[in-house]
Amino acid sequence: MALMNTMAIVAALSSAAGGFAALSLAMDRHWESLHGRGNLPSGRTRNMLRWSGGGGLLLSLLVCLAVWGASQGWVAWAGMLTAAAISLVLLLSYAARAIVRVSWAAAGVSVAAIALGLLSRAFI
Repeated sequence: MALMNTMAIVAALSSAAGGFAALSLAMDRHWESLHGRGNLPSGRTRNMLRWSGGGGLLLSLLVCLAVWGASQGWVAWAGMLTAAAISLVLLLSYAARAIVRVSWAAAGVSVAAIALGLLSRAFI
C-alpha cells in the first residue's frame, strides 16, 4: 500500500506540474520569454497547450480520487496543485528556458508512475 501511495503522489504531482507548465506556455508572456519578444504562439499551438494542460490537471485529479477516494482525494489534489504551482512559479522566475524540459520530464515521470502503480496493484 505504501508503494501505491508513493506512486500516486509522484503521478499526481508530476501531472499537475506538466499541466501547469503547458497552461503557462499558452500565455503570451511566458511564450515570449522562451521565443523572443513579439513572437506569439499560433492559435492551434495555443489550443493544444490549453487542452494538454487541462488534461494534465484532470489526470492529476483522477489519480487522487482513485487512490484516496472522494473525501480525501480532493484535499490531496489541492495540495498537489499548490506544490506544483509554487515550483513552476519559481522555475518561471529564475529559469524560464527550462520549462519545456521540465514539462516533458514531468509527463514521462507521470506515465511511469501510473504504470508502476498499476503494476504494483496487479501483483498485490
